[in-house]
Amino acid sequence: MSAPVIPGAEPLSHVGSDDVGVLVIHGFTGNPGSMRGLAEACVGAGHHVEMPRLAGHGTVIDEMIPTRWADWTADVEAAWSRLAARASRIVVMGLSMGGSLTLWVGTRHPEARGLVCVNPATQPQADEVLGMLRGMVEAGTDKMDGIGSDIADPNSVETAYPGTPLAPLLSFQEDGLVPLSRQYGSLAMPLLLFTSTQDHVVSPADSDALIAAYGGSTEHVRLERSYHVATQDYDKDIIFAKSVEFVARVTA
Repeated sequence: MSAPVIPGAEPLSHVGSDDVGVLVIHGFTGNPGSMRGLAEACVGAGHHVEMPRLAGHGTVIDEMIPTRWADWTADVEAAWSRLAARASRIVVMGLSMGGSLTLWVGTRHPEARGLVCVNPATQPQADEVLGMLRGMVEAGTDKMDGIGSDIADPNSVETAYPGTPLAPLLSFQEDGLVPLSRQYGSLAMPLLLFTSTQDHVVSPADSDALIAAYGGSTEHVRLERSYHVATQDYDKDIIFAKSVEFVARVTA
Protein backbone atom coordinates (compact mmCIF):
# COMPACT_ATOMS: atom_id res chain seq x y z
CA MET A 1 0.00 0.00 0.00
CA SER A 2 1.31 3.45 -0.91
CA ALA A 3 2.13 6.03 1.74
CA PRO A 4 -0.25 9.00 1.95
CA VAL A 5 0.47 11.98 -0.28
CA ILE A 6 2.10 14.94 1.48
CA PRO A 7 -0.52 17.69 1.96
CA GLY A 8 -0.14 20.13 -0.94
CA ALA A 9 1.67 17.59 -3.13
CA GLU A 10 -1.44 16.47 -5.00
CA PRO A 11 -1.46 16.54 -8.82
CA LEU A 12 -3.64 19.05 -10.64
CA SER A 13 -5.90 18.48 -13.64
CA HIS A 14 -7.97 21.45 -14.78
CA VAL A 15 -10.41 21.82 -17.67
CA GLY A 16 -9.94 25.26 -19.17
CA SER A 17 -12.14 27.49 -21.28
CA ASP A 18 -9.91 27.84 -24.36
CA ASP A 19 -7.91 25.61 -26.71
CA VAL A 20 -4.58 26.12 -24.92
CA GLY A 21 -3.02 23.50 -22.67
CA VAL A 22 -0.16 23.85 -20.20
CA LEU A 23 1.82 20.89 -18.87
CA VAL A 24 3.57 21.73 -15.58
CA ILE A 25 6.37 19.49 -14.20
CA HIS A 26 8.01 19.51 -10.75
CA GLY A 27 11.59 18.60 -9.85
CA PHE A 28 13.66 15.72 -8.44
CA THR A 29 12.64 14.79 -4.85
CA GLY A 30 10.09 17.65 -4.98
CA ASN A 31 6.38 17.47 -5.77
CA PRO A 32 3.59 19.52 -7.41
CA GLY A 33 3.55 21.89 -4.41
CA SER A 34 6.62 23.71 -5.75
CA MET A 35 4.83 24.43 -9.05
CA ARG A 36 1.28 24.98 -7.81
CA GLY A 37 1.48 28.78 -7.98
CA LEU A 38 2.61 28.64 -11.61
CA ALA A 39 -0.03 26.05 -12.50
CA GLU A 40 -2.74 28.15 -10.85
CA ALA A 41 -1.59 31.24 -12.76
CA CYS A 42 -2.20 29.25 -15.96
CA VAL A 43 -5.59 28.10 -14.64
CA GLY A 44 -6.41 31.75 -13.98
CA ALA A 45 -5.60 32.57 -17.60
CA GLY A 46 -8.31 30.12 -18.71
CA HIS A 47 -6.04 27.32 -19.93
CA HIS A 48 -6.30 23.55 -19.59
CA VAL A 49 -3.62 22.46 -17.10
CA GLU A 50 -2.06 19.11 -16.23
CA MET A 51 0.45 18.91 -13.38
CA PRO A 52 1.32 15.26 -12.62
CA ARG A 53 2.90 13.96 -9.43
CA LEU A 54 5.90 12.03 -10.75
CA ALA A 55 6.37 8.39 -9.71
CA GLY A 56 7.84 8.04 -6.22
CA HIS A 57 7.46 11.72 -5.37
CA GLY A 58 5.30 13.51 -2.83
CA THR A 59 4.89 10.63 -0.35
CA VAL A 60 7.94 9.09 1.38
CA ILE A 61 11.47 8.78 0.05
CA ASP A 62 11.45 4.95 0.17
CA GLU A 63 8.79 4.99 -2.57
CA MET A 64 11.17 6.95 -4.81
CA ILE A 65 14.17 4.60 -4.45
CA PRO A 66 12.97 2.06 -7.09
CA THR A 67 11.88 4.73 -9.62
CA ARG A 68 13.90 5.75 -12.67
CA TRP A 69 13.95 8.29 -15.54
CA ALA A 70 11.72 6.00 -17.63
CA ASP A 71 9.01 6.16 -14.95
CA TRP A 72 9.00 9.97 -14.91
CA THR A 73 9.02 10.31 -18.69
CA ALA A 74 6.08 7.88 -18.81
CA ASP A 75 4.18 10.05 -16.31
CA VAL A 76 4.90 13.17 -18.34
CA GLU A 77 3.91 11.51 -21.63
CA ALA A 78 0.61 10.36 -20.07
CA ALA A 79 -0.07 13.92 -18.88
CA TRP A 80 0.69 15.25 -22.38
CA SER A 81 -1.83 12.77 -23.82
CA ARG A 82 -4.53 13.88 -21.36
CA LEU A 83 -3.86 17.49 -22.28
CA ALA A 84 -3.74 16.86 -26.03
CA ALA A 85 -7.19 15.27 -25.83
CA ARG A 86 -8.67 18.66 -24.96
CA ALA A 87 -6.19 21.28 -26.24
CA SER A 88 -4.42 21.63 -29.61
CA ARG A 89 -1.88 24.29 -28.58
CA ILE A 90 0.35 23.12 -25.71
CA VAL A 91 3.14 24.79 -23.74
CA VAL A 92 5.34 22.82 -21.31
CA MET A 93 6.84 24.25 -18.10
CA GLY A 94 9.22 22.73 -15.57
CA LEU A 95 11.51 23.40 -12.61
CA SER A 96 14.93 21.73 -12.18
CA MET A 97 14.51 18.08 -13.33
CA GLY A 98 11.05 19.23 -14.40
CA GLY A 99 12.92 21.58 -16.74
CA SER A 100 14.96 18.63 -18.04
CA LEU A 101 11.70 16.73 -18.63
CA THR A 102 10.26 19.82 -20.34
CA LEU A 103 13.16 19.72 -22.81
CA TRP A 104 12.66 15.97 -23.23
CA VAL A 105 8.99 16.58 -24.12
CA GLY A 106 10.19 19.08 -26.73
CA THR A 107 12.33 16.39 -28.37
CA ARG A 108 9.31 14.06 -28.49
CA HIS A 109 6.68 16.63 -29.44
CA PRO A 110 7.94 19.22 -31.94
CA GLU A 111 4.34 20.44 -32.12
CA ALA A 112 4.68 21.97 -28.63
CA ARG A 113 4.20 25.72 -29.00
CA GLY A 114 6.83 26.68 -26.42
CA LEU A 115 8.91 25.58 -23.42
CA VAL A 116 9.38 27.34 -20.07
CA CYS A 117 12.32 26.17 -17.93
CA VAL A 118 13.13 27.39 -14.41
CA ASN A 119 16.68 26.54 -13.27
CA PRO A 120 16.75 23.39 -15.41
CA ALA A 121 19.37 20.69 -15.10
CA THR A 122 20.72 20.40 -18.66
CA GLN A 123 24.23 18.90 -18.32
CA PRO A 124 25.16 15.55 -16.77
CA GLN A 125 27.61 15.51 -13.91
CA ALA A 126 31.28 14.88 -14.70
CA ASP A 127 32.32 11.28 -15.36
CA GLU A 128 34.16 11.05 -12.04
CA VAL A 129 31.02 12.13 -10.15
CA LEU A 130 28.91 9.58 -12.03
CA GLY A 131 31.53 6.95 -11.25
CA MET A 132 31.41 7.85 -7.56
CA LEU A 133 27.59 7.64 -7.56
CA ARG A 134 27.73 4.28 -9.34
CA GLY A 135 30.17 2.98 -6.74
CA MET A 136 27.96 4.13 -3.86
CA VAL A 137 24.89 2.45 -5.37
CA GLU A 138 26.81 -0.78 -6.00
CA ALA A 139 28.04 -0.69 -2.39
CA GLY A 140 24.43 -0.61 -1.20
CA THR A 141 24.10 3.07 -0.24
CA ASP A 142 20.55 4.08 -1.11
CA LYS A 143 20.45 7.77 -0.19
CA MET A 144 22.47 10.87 0.75
CA ASP A 145 21.65 14.34 2.09
CA GLY A 146 18.69 16.19 0.63
CA ILE A 147 18.79 18.98 -1.96
CA GLY A 148 15.28 20.37 -1.42
CA SER A 149 13.99 23.77 -0.32
CA ASP A 150 16.87 25.89 -1.66
CA ILE A 151 14.86 29.11 -1.17
CA ALA A 152 16.06 32.58 -0.16
CA ASP A 153 12.71 33.63 1.33
CA PRO A 154 12.71 32.43 4.97
CA ASN A 155 8.90 32.34 4.98
CA SER A 156 8.70 29.78 2.17
CA VAL A 157 9.43 26.04 2.45
CA GLU A 158 9.45 23.35 -0.23
CA THR A 159 8.01 20.04 1.02
CA ALA A 160 10.73 18.04 -0.74
CA TYR A 161 12.22 14.83 0.63
CA PRO A 162 14.89 15.24 3.33
CA GLY A 163 17.24 12.93 1.44
CA THR A 164 18.40 12.23 -2.12
CA PRO A 165 17.90 8.65 -3.40
CA LEU A 166 21.05 7.65 -5.25
CA ALA A 167 19.88 5.07 -7.82
CA PRO A 168 17.18 7.45 -9.13
CA LEU A 169 19.75 10.27 -9.21
CA LEU A 170 22.11 8.10 -11.25
CA SER A 171 19.27 7.22 -13.65
CA PHE A 172 18.39 10.91 -14.01
CA GLN A 173 22.00 11.57 -15.02
CA GLU A 174 22.77 8.52 -17.19
CA ASP A 175 19.39 7.74 -18.75
CA GLY A 176 18.17 11.34 -18.81
CA LEU A 177 20.76 14.07 -19.11
CA VAL A 178 23.50 12.21 -20.99
CA PRO A 179 21.39 11.54 -24.11
CA LEU A 180 19.22 14.66 -23.71
CA SER A 181 22.20 17.04 -23.58
CA ARG A 182 23.07 16.11 -27.19
CA GLN A 183 19.63 17.07 -28.54
CA TYR A 184 19.08 20.75 -27.64
CA GLY A 185 20.08 21.91 -31.12
CA SER A 186 17.13 19.97 -32.56
CA LEU A 187 14.59 21.98 -30.56
CA ALA A 188 12.94 24.71 -32.63
CA MET A 189 10.03 25.94 -30.48
CA PRO A 190 10.49 29.20 -28.47
CA LEU A 191 12.14 28.85 -25.06
CA LEU A 192 11.57 31.05 -22.00
CA LEU A 193 14.38 30.38 -19.52
CA PHE A 194 14.56 31.62 -15.93
CA THR A 195 17.92 31.36 -14.14
CA SER A 196 18.66 32.24 -10.53
CA THR A 197 22.05 33.93 -10.25
CA GLN A 198 22.51 32.12 -6.90
CA ASP A 199 21.54 28.46 -7.12
CA HIS A 200 22.91 25.86 -4.69
CA VAL A 201 21.44 22.84 -6.53
CA VAL A 202 21.88 23.36 -10.29
CA SER A 203 24.68 25.57 -11.59
CA PRO A 204 23.57 28.62 -13.62
CA ALA A 205 26.12 27.35 -16.15
CA ASP A 206 23.54 24.70 -17.12
CA SER A 207 21.30 27.51 -18.38
CA ASP A 208 24.18 29.11 -20.29
CA ALA A 209 24.98 25.78 -21.97
CA LEU A 210 21.33 25.34 -22.95
CA ILE A 211 21.12 28.84 -24.46
CA ALA A 212 24.33 28.23 -26.41
CA ALA A 213 23.08 24.95 -27.89
CA TYR A 214 19.36 25.67 -28.31
CA GLY A 215 17.98 25.49 -31.86
CA GLY A 216 15.04 27.90 -31.52
CA SER A 217 14.46 31.44 -30.27
CA THR A 218 15.27 32.08 -26.61
CA GLU A 219 14.38 34.61 -23.94
CA HIS A 220 16.60 34.48 -20.85
CA VAL A 221 15.45 36.07 -17.58
CA ARG A 222 17.94 36.31 -14.69
CA LEU A 223 16.47 36.10 -11.19
CA GLU A 224 18.56 38.14 -8.76
CA ARG A 225 16.68 37.47 -5.51
CA SER A 226 15.79 33.78 -5.65
CA TYR A 227 17.61 30.49 -5.13
CA HIS A 228 16.88 27.17 -6.87
CA VAL A 229 13.17 26.77 -6.10
CA ALA A 230 12.43 30.15 -7.65
CA THR A 231 8.75 29.32 -8.16
CA GLN A 232 8.33 29.55 -4.37
CA ASP A 233 10.80 32.39 -3.83
CA TYR A 234 11.00 36.20 -4.01
CA ASP A 235 10.82 36.29 -7.82
CA LYS A 236 7.86 33.93 -8.20
CA ASP A 237 5.48 36.65 -9.39
CA ILE A 238 7.91 37.54 -12.20
CA ILE A 239 7.93 33.89 -13.26
CA PHE A 240 4.13 33.61 -13.13
CA ALA A 241 3.47 36.83 -15.07
CA LYS A 242 6.13 36.29 -17.75
CA SER A 243 5.11 32.64 -18.23
CA VAL A 244 1.42 33.47 -18.71
CA GLU A 245 2.41 36.26 -21.14
CA PHE A 246 4.69 33.80 -23.01
CA VAL A 247 1.85 31.26 -23.35
CA ALA A 248 -0.43 33.93 -24.80
CA ARG A 249 2.27 34.97 -27.28
CA VAL A 250 3.32 31.54 -28.56
CA THR A 251 -0.24 30.18 -28.82
CA ALA A 252 -1.73 33.24 -30.54
